[in-house]
Formats: sequence, C-alpha cells, structure tokens
Amino acid sequence: MPDFAARRTVMVDTQVRPSDVTKFPIIEAMLTVPREAFVPEARREAAYAGENFALGNGRVMLEPRTLAKMLDGLDLQQGERVLDLGCGLGYSAALIAHLAGEVVSVEEGALAEAAQAALASVPNVTLVSGAPAAGAPQQGPYDAIVVEGAIEVLPEAIAAQLKEGGRIAALFAEGALGICRIGHKIDGAITWRFSFNANAPVMPGFEKVRAFAL
Repeated sequence: MPDFAARRTVMVDTQVRPSDVTKFPIIEAMLTVPREAFVPEARREAAYAGENFALGNGRVMLEPRTLAKMLDGLDLQQGERVLDLGCGLGYSAALIAHLAGEVVSVEEGALAEAAQAALASVPNVTLVSGAPAAGAPQQGPYDAIVVEGAIEVLPEAIAAQLKEGGRIAALFAEGALGICRIGHKIDGAITWRFSFNANAPVMPGFEKVRAFAL
C-alpha cells in the first residue's frame, strides 16, 4: 500500500514551499487533504506528480504548485464564500474548505458525479452541477473566485458574481506561456495584476469568440 501521507509531505516540500508559498493554512491544507482521493482510483499512483493531472476531454486537475500559488495570491480568509469553477473531482474544493468559510464548486457531467461522491464527507462545500462558465449566481455573490483551468476571456456572468472588493484568480492562456493573474473588483470593474507563469488547457466556455472567415 503506497504511503500517500509521505508523498503529500514530499509534494509540499519539493513543489509548494520552493514556489514561495509559505502561508501556514495552505501548507496545512495540502498536507492534510488526500489528493489521491480526488483522482480516478486506477491512477492514484500519479496523484502527486508535479504536473497537471489529465481528467479527460481536455480537462485537468491543476498541478500542486499552480493551485497553491493561486490560493496564496487570493489570501482566503475564514468566513469568506468562494466560488470554485471547474473543480474536477473536488480536490480544489476540499483545499479551499480548509481556508474559507464556504465553498461553492461548479462542475458538469461525469466529473460532477465523481466530485459529489469524493466530497461527500467534506464540510462547507456545495457542488453545483452545470457549466463552470455559468458559475452559480443563486449562491453568490462571492468574496473570491478560483478558475481551475486556463481562460482566454472571463465571461461577464462570472465577473458579475464577484463581490465589490472581491478577488479572482485565473490563468490566462497567452501564447506558449500562460499567465496567472489576480484580479480585484473595484468600482464594478476587475483590475488584474501579474502573479506567476503556468500552463493549463483552456476551460470550455472561457474561449475567445473566433471571427468567422470565408
């Protein structure tokens, strides 16, 4: 039987801490949440690899470094309500549940069904089955939003669900090198700042509208 607890420690010591993620709540959450419980059972051996974990149909679970740095940039606080878009099988939601007061995660199809089962014992998480690009407006607005994949554009429907003064972390697909930015909503508009570089596939619904050409 693999020693997954030891692998969690190695993940934190070799992938997370060296990436300047030092906030104790994030470190504690990543040492506590069993990442292997949120991947397909047949592929648990690969759960702690330092790369995006493919979930099929172009979707991934973000590599530990990327997710940790996104959460670090958001500086989540107990009592806050967080919208987690594209939670995959639920690992990100389980982590955020350690850091904030309430998590609303949005996923669709078979991933949503698997996430519902994996998150059954995690408190303070509500899973909404639907398109991540639509969000969950009924439960909003939110203090913070995390997008668990790359985007080309942020849908207005998502921006509208962020509270005034709230924060959002998103990975922008720009050429070969993706850019994670942290946005702050001020006077109704989101102002973005560079955080770090990382890559992931673009999530459905977050693509630019392509101009039709004959």
